Amino acid sequence: MHVGKGLRAVRTARGWSQERLIFEIERYARQHMLNVASSASLKTYVSEWENGRRVITERYAVILRPLLGVTDAELGGEPAHAIPQQADGYEDLLSRIDSARSVSDSMVSTFMDQTELLRTMDRQMGASGLVDQMNGHLAAMEDALTFAVLPGTRRPIATALAGAATLAAWQALDAGSVERAWRHYELAKRAAQDADAPQYLAHAMGEQAYVLGDAGPTRDGGGAHPRRAAHPQGAAVTPTSRLAERG
Repeated sequence: MHVGKGLRAVRTARGWSQERLIFEIERYARQHMLNVASSASLKTYVSEWENGRRVITERYAVILRPLLGVTDAELGGEPAHAIPQQADGYEDLLSRIDSARSVSDSMVSTFMDQTELLRTMDRQMGASGLVDQMNGHLAAMEDALTFAVLPGTRRPIATALAGAATLAAWQALDAGSVERAWRHYELAKRAAQDADAPQYLAHAMGEQAYVLGDAGPTRDGGGAHPRRAAHPQGAAVTPTSRLAERG
């Protein structure tokens, strides 16, 4: 269950009225064969969600997350905090470290393949419906990296994480979530430093600088600028090439 105080901010950032949101909820429900309340009831729900008088149940959260391209924390108006991994005693910690040591090249390749699949789905379907999948993908790689001790094990995982986090940042921008995008860029930069991969670090820093440019006084106020997730995994994309792509 989620308090919906962040829903108003998300809705207005998209330029939607409450009536438009209700229309989109009903359309999404029809397309996915989900049952929702009547239009009159939804009107009451949306008002109460936004005023914090009613929590958003999972029944509606599963609609609102992909519809608006947001996380549960953003729906609830809560700042996104990283949840530290809790090792359940020394035995569990050593077990996790042993598991991370056994991460093979094929596992890293699988991580990168999953990133490319999400990139393809983004191009074909849009980023809004991929929030949960991308967050799960990043969490799996972060977990593997957290307990990988040896540099030879850490670097390939960190490289894969840097590429995925940069893609996740652009997907977040596409969904209008600038703060989430910024956090993903910070994750990408940390991963790139861990991987000793200056091209990934330059990539993340360049795109982060582009976000700052978009946030300046010349922004058009229409939300995040469109972007294309068409770059091959590992390609170093400069702000100049991004500008050319978006021209």
